[in-house]
Amino acid sequence: MSQVEVYLFEEAASLNLTKFELGGKGYGLVEMTRLGLPVPSGVVITTRMCNEYFKREKKLWPELQDAITQKVKALESKVGKRFNDTNNPLLVSVRSGAPYSMPGMMDTVLNLGINDTVVDAVAKKFNDERFAYDTYRRFIQLFGKIVMKVSGELFDRELERLKDELKVKNDIEVSAEGWRELVKRYKKIIKDNTGKDLPQDPWEQLFMAVGAVFESWWTQRAIEYRKIYKIPDELGTAVNIVMMVFGNMDDRSGTGVAFTRNPSTGEKKFYGEFLLKAQGEDVVAGIRTPLPVEKLKEIMPEAYMQLEDIASKLEKYFKDMQDIEFTVESGKLYMLQTRNAKRTAAAAVKIAIDMVNEGLIKKEEAVLRVEPNQIQTLLYKQVDPNIKISPIAKGLAASPGAAIGKVIFTNEKAQELKKRGEKVILVRPETTPEDIVGIAAADGILTSRGGMTSHAAVVTRGMGKPCIVGAESIKINMDMHYFEVNGKTVKEGEIITIDGTTGSVFEGELSLVEPKLSGGVAQILEWADSFRRLKVRANADTPEMAAKASENRAEGIGLARTERMFNAPDRLIMVQKMILSDTVEERKKYLNQIKPLQKNDFKALFKIMKGLPVTIRLLDMPLHEFLPKLEEILPEVTELRLTGKDRQLLAEKEKVLKRVMELKEYNPMMGQRGVRLALMYPEIYEMQVAAIFEAALEVLNEEGEAPIVEVMISQLAEAEELRRAKEIVTRVAEETMKASGKTIKYKVGTMIETPRAALTASRIAKYADFFSFGTNDLTQATFAFSRDDVEAKFIPFYVDSKVLPADPFSTLDAEGVGRLVAIGSKEGKEANPELEVGVCGETGGDPESIEKFNSIDVDYVSASPFRVPIARLAAAQAELNKKHRKSTTV
Repeated sequence: MSQVEVYLFEEAASLNLTKFELGGKGYGLVEMTRLGLPVPSGVVITTRMCNEYFKREKKLWPELQDAITQKVKALESKVGKRFNDTNNPLLVSVRSGAPYSMPGMMDTVLNLGINDTVVDAVAKKFNDERFAYDTYRRFIQLFGKIVMKVSGELFDRELERLKDELKVKNDIEVSAEGWRELVKRYKKIIKDNTGKDLPQDPWEQLFMAVGAVFESWWTQRAIEYRKIYKIPDELGTAVNIVMMVFGNMDDRSGTGVAFTRNPSTGEKKFYGEFLLKAQGEDVVAGIRTPLPVEKLKEIMPEAYMQLEDIASKLEKYFKDMQDIEFTVESGKLYMLQTRNAKRTAAAAVKIAIDMVNEGLIKKEEAVLRVEPNQIQTLLYKQVDPNIKISPIAKGLAASPGAAIGKVIFTNEKAQELKKRGEKVILVRPETTPEDIVGIAAADGILTSRGGMTSHAAVVTRGMGKPCIVGAESIKINMDMHYFEVNGKTVKEGEIITIDGTTGSVFEGELSLVEPKLSGGVAQILEWADSFRRLKVRANADTPEMAAKASENRAEGIGLARTERMFNAPDRLIMVQKMILSDTVEERKKYLNQIKPLQKNDFKALFKIMKGLPVTIRLLDMPLHEFLPKLEEILPEVTELRLTGKDRQLLAEKEKVLKRVMELKEYNPMMGQRGVRLALMYPEIYEMQVAAIFEAALEVLNEEGEAPIVEVMISQLAEAEELRRAKEIVTRVAEETMKASGKTIKYKVGTMIETPRAALTASRIAKYADFFSFGTNDLTQATFAFSRDDVEAKFIPFYVDSKVLPADPFSTLDAEGVGRLVAIGSKEGKEANPELEVGVCGETGGDPESIEKFNSIDVDYVSASPFRVPIARLAAAQAELNKKHRKSTTV
């Protein structure tokens, strides 16, 4: 690479570099430098250098080392401090900074530049030996763990051992002699575990630390976090080399994390926590419970007023809630970070609306500020407010929502139970970045230590998982896997309920209630509806699902599956008798018994979705799916034959077995289903169509308004199939309406689920009023994947190893399935300009897929009733993003 990119903060400010080059942390530091805020001087190494480092087999090449040396020497001249100077030594932090916030996932080394000589110079300069050796032991601990790869537990245990020997509880009680002794022990741990001495040369320390921070981009926890949040691996991390300021210097020093608004509720109130005589890692680690930031006003009023003023300026400058880190050194305030803050879903909605009302942002920006999947977390169940049960413990309500699950203490066990489909509450003293896989697997998190800015609080808020931190009454035994609280013992595997909205912990499984779309969520979605192009319908087969769809403001039913109705207990026996019938007349006899039940099903859907389209898919499942499985019926027949008992029952069972064998298919997903049933057994579709139109006509008579009826035929691969099936639908519909003396408008269309149907869409469109792309089956057919098999056997491996970018059944495969949708939509509309095109597979509720559907000739998506709000917001964001892209390319 020809250009080496290493800049002083003020140099980077003049170049207008983005967070994708400077990383989030570097970008914030550079912007604060541009604004003239009190930022420690520093150097930033860009993300491109990280990627180049890995291309060069994880080596800092000479040109990069020279550039780092040159810029750090310039830093020395600027601040009047130097590495290894015995009068005024320079100490720096070496900090990571990804383009997207990844709290705690990558590494930082503090106090770099200290050594056996410099520690005494620091003690002399500040006349404080305790501070000097506290700083030295902190450096050795971080450098040993992060750079020299010594287990962090060895350092933690040694610190606890020393405090036990000194009979003290807190770090701040350890004397200078204690820290001096710990430095010796820490150096011995490094020597014993690596065979090497702690490097004494600050330049050697620096180059080793830069490489280690680059390498933290590829730690397992960082990889897992990127996977969860879909952050591209190729972005890389920047490295920031920043002059140290010391929150652990004296009684007028401290460090903290603050937010310009409450990240849990969205309240417009300066919010945060700090620790006296501490460094930044102490706050986020959750080891000491911090003080509310308001207390700083009493202890250091000038620093607090300056901090509050800067926080306000930063929010107005970035036009978003800021997450800031600060240090006070002997009464002087320094800003160490600012970034757009992680927040709960409720906070995201409130902040977006409030900022519109404050004139900071427009409605379009507010809609873009709320992530679609955050809407889903607002629809999570809550503890029933009518329950009058006392909690067994209380903590800080770090992330709202309720969760029920088994108490689990390890990440491995949490992952194991998740794979089995069980609910998990991960219980830990505090969480660390290494716990990301356990947090991702858990339904809720409970910690006994930490504050509202601790790792657990920040990460769970970003994930939308219920979380309680700082429940100090809980005493956790990690070795024996239980916790005690107020005389009660809760063992691993026992069920608890946590309420992240109130901070309450309950024994057992409490009743939960469904929330409703209201208030801020309804306002954001109303704004979203005004910006989106795609309509949003729901997949609903029952009155309950249709009611939920209506409540969530779906614009109709895009898929009502009639086979779900056939499987209902009150009619399955009639369906089975119909299938076992030997003649058409006998089949019609049982179909006539089923018809009133189907008609009532359809009436219920039509009434609930008054004035909105209802798309009913005629029978799709193979007939043998309604009969007993071969492996169930065969042993029963065999036993009856061998025992000679109940010959009448044997005859009945043999008839069933004979029909099961006749209908048995080697690949049912590609067998006799959908339109093929219509052509082979037209009487089934005739009954269903009659039931649909009788229901519609009765609703017209009862309600005075005709339902909007859409009849859908599935699984076709040839236009002639649709032509013939449509003849059946049209004939029965016309006969039914003629008999009633009334008419209603209706449409007949088809699901496009086979590649051939998509590729011959121009011919099929001649007979269709609408297309609905069934992306579940279309994905199966395009990939030659059997979904039930591949999702369990190798899709997770394919995604993890990047054979596929995502599970194609959850997120649209743009290059394959997406192209078929685009071709089918475009050519179908060219052949039939009145053609309406929708999508009703699982991808219809996926925000990434909706972004792609919005860019092609699709008119609506249809999703689960519970994902309708997500789809509404995602469709609006897709359209706003498309317009933004167009405006920037003009």
